[in-house]
Amino acid sequence: MSDSTFKVHALELGPMENFVYLVEDVASRRCAVVDPAWDVDQIVARTGDLGLRVTDILLTHSHHDHINGIEGLLAQANAEVHLLKPEYEFWQHELEKPSLHHGGDELELGDTAIRILHTPGHTPGSACYQLGNEIITGDTLFVFGCGRCDLSGGSPEQMYTTLKNMKQQLPQDMLIHPGHNYSVTKTSTVGEQIDGNPFMHYEDEADFVNYRMQVHDRTRDEPYAAVSKQQLKIANLL
Repeated sequence: MSDSTFKVHALELGPMENFVYLVEDVASRRCAVVDPAWDVDQIVARTGDLGLRVTDILLTHSHHDHINGIEGLLAQANAEVHLLKPEYEFWQHELEKPSLHHGGDELELGDTAIRILHTPGHTPGSACYQLGNEIITGDTLFVFGCGRCDLSGGSPEQMYTTLKNMKQQLPQDMLIHPGHNYSVTKTSTVGEQIDGNPFMHYEDEADFVNYRMQVHDRTRDEPYAAVSKQQLKIANLL
């Protein structure tokens, strides 16, 4: 791992190939579960096998396939739920005393600092969680893809701005952990996404919106592989 204070463990669960992440703080044995869903017993069993104590739940967003295990996990762990305030307001769910955050806030999981990025586009309050030189991206950024913007709360214009900011502000060697296993590889780096993620190639918002909303789903199939700028140009998509 890029930071010895933590480890990130991935579980692929459910019919939509969701990644549920366990963030382990090595020193304290505390664990933050990111987007608990589908199989709470397997999540709990894995934390037990690793000798971890679940103290926190981090939500990247509030779609059902990422949160349907919250109640089950809370029944077995005394954990604090964290999400961005705009997402809580969009979700309108009566969680009991969640911790609401703003983009730029930082959590402490033992010795591990977790920075929360506000990355709207898939939903108004979508969040990414940065740990050292790794980032858990939910449905904002997939390996060679990005989240849909045609569901409730989605905005392709916001997604364009979010991905542009990530491209400009995140280190190219940063490792990304996406919300779904939709690609030819489970993880990647920001630099590899800049080179091969078609959504990262657009410099014009209107062209991005057209590609996200009208073109992408008709021209690409899973598992997603790299698409270069030149390939988009040859296909008259850039």
